[in-house]
Amino acid sequence: MYQIVRTGKSRVVRQHCVTLGESGQELEYLTFPSFEASGLVEHLITTRLGGVSEGELASMNLSFTRGDREENVLENFRRIGRVLGCGPEDMAASHQTHTVNIRRVTAADRGKGVVLPRNYEDIDGLMTDESGIALVTFYADCVPLLFLDPVHRAIGLAHSGWRGTVNRMGERMMEAMADAFGSRPPEMIAAIGPSICRDCYEVGLEVAEQFWQGFGGRERCGGIVTQGKAEGKYQLDLWLANRRILEEAGIPAGNISVTDVCTCHNSAYLFSHRGSGGRRGNLGVFLMLKAV
Repeated sequence: MYQIVRTGKSRVVRQHCVTLGESGQELEYLTFPSFEASGLVEHLITTRLGGVSEGELASMNLSFTRGDREENVLENFRRIGRVLGCGPEDMAASHQTHTVNIRRVTAADRGKGVVLPRNYEDIDGLMTDESGIALVTFYADCVPLLFLDPVHRAIGLAHSGWRGTVNRMGERMMEAMADAFGSRPPEMIAAIGPSICRDCYEVGLEVAEQFWQGFGGRERCGGIVTQGKAEGKYQLDLWLANRRILEEAGIPAGNISVTDVCTCHNSAYLFSHRGSGGRRGNLGVFLMLKAV
C-alpha cells in the first residue's frame, strides 16, 4: 500500500486496498471514518492506483476530456462501481466550471456525465435524498466537500477550488440542502477531502485580496492567507477557509473532518495539477445513499 505523506497526525482519512478479481490488480482508495460510521452511505475518494489508463494519466483517470481513451475511462468507472456496489449507469457527474451552482439529482439523472450526456452545465455541487445514485465530482488539487444529513437521509458533494471557496460553496450547499430536504446544520456531518495544502498553494495578490474581502478583512482572514516565500506572493489555506465556512454555516466543529492529505505532496498517488505541471488525469469522489 502506498505510503502517504501526511501534513498532520489526525488520520481522518482512511486508506484501503482491494484486489480486483479479474486482473489481480490492486485498487487503492480513501474514505472518511465519520461517513463510514454513519452506516448510511457508500463513499470513496479515488487514488491514481488501480485503473487502466496509461502514461501521465496512469492509472485511475476519471476524465473524458484529458486525452484518454473513452474505454479506459469507462473501465475505470466500472472498477470503482464494483467497490461501491453499483454500475456507471447509477452514477451522476458534475460539470465543473468553478461556480457555486448546485443541482438536485434524481433518478432521471442516472448515468449522466458517465454513460449518458448531461443536459446541464456549470454545476459544481450535487445533492440528493434518493438512494442508489452515486454522486460524482472531480479533482486534481481543488477541495472536495462532502455532506451527510443523517436525520433526513440526504447527501451533498461539492467541488470547491479557490473561486468556489471565496464564494462560500460550503455555505451554499448547506442552504440548498436546507431548502430541499429540511437539513439543519447542527445535525450535519461534513468532510473536507484531500486537496492542495497551504504550503504547496502559492497565489498572487489578486487572489489574496479576494479572500481578505470575503473573510471580513485582512486581520480576520488571519491564517487563511499568509505571506509567501517571495514578495507579492501568498500561501492560501483552503482547508482552513472551508472549515471556517462550514462552522459559520452552523455545522458543529466536531462534525467536520478535515483532511491531512495534500494532493501536491502525494502527486505520485493523487492527481495534482500543480505537482504535475498540468500533465495529469482527474481523481473522483463518489458519495451514495444506501438503500433503506
